[in-house]
Amino acid sequence: MKSATPPGNKSRRPIIAIDGPAGAGKSTVARHLARYFGLLNLETGAMYRAFALKSLAAKVSLEDISALLELSGRTTIHLEPAEGGNRVFLDGADVTGQLREPEVTDGASRVSVHPQIRAWMVRLQQELGAAGGVVMEGRDIGTVVFPNADVKIFLDAAPEVRGLRRYDQLTPVAAAEVQPEAVVRELHERDERDRNRADSPLKPAEDAVLLDSTHMTLEEVVARAEGIVMEKLGAEKLGMEAPKTQ
Repeated sequence: MKSATPPGNKSRRPIIAIDGPAGAGKSTVARHLARYFGLLNLETGAMYRAFALKSLAAKVSLEDISALLELSGRTTIHLEPAEGGNRVFLDGADVTGQLREPEVTDGASRVSVHPQIRAWMVRLQQELGAAGGVVMEGRDIGTVVFPNADVKIFLDAAPEVRGLRRYDQLTPVAAAEVQPEAVVRELHERDERDRNRADSPLKPAEDAVLLDSTHMTLEEVVARAEGIVMEKLGAEKLGMEAPKTQ
């Protein structure tokens, strides 16, 4: 699928694409870059989780593409930037606090394997980011949603490290009901689905900068990501007089 903005379009503000597997730290890095450079953070994974939440609540089989498509036709998803990250509205209701539960996270991976659902989501994501001035993170932003993004970063880490990070993101109630080993195992399974799906498999764009955070602190990761953006765009393109200091 082609990008919503044609190559060489100089009228829009920059688009920064951050892709990578679950637990790699995409949301944290994207929030920081958006705040640091004065851009809008669009978390596309939250959109899939919101739709998975609705599908589970409606007791729709996540393998029934006909039922899922019917459900998508009466679904609205809206992202609203907030201090601690995006607030996610599903059919007008704020569902942000429900999107990190293990069942919802797993459901997002399962609904995302359907090409028709991905095509619907891609259209929504392209509409959200078409004007630029955004940091958009997901799994196929640099390859499918915005292949002409100005900066592409593929953020990765060892599966065991990512699994423990994901476990730490769980609510206290959810964490008490699952062992870290189970979260790591489920993440391995999700990796397999994401990397081997027929439509838009998880992989770095050819022109993406690879950033492995396995042995890096959060501060080191965000500093490197800042540097990548500055190297690619420069202060003028970002509307900055000079790089900011921490």
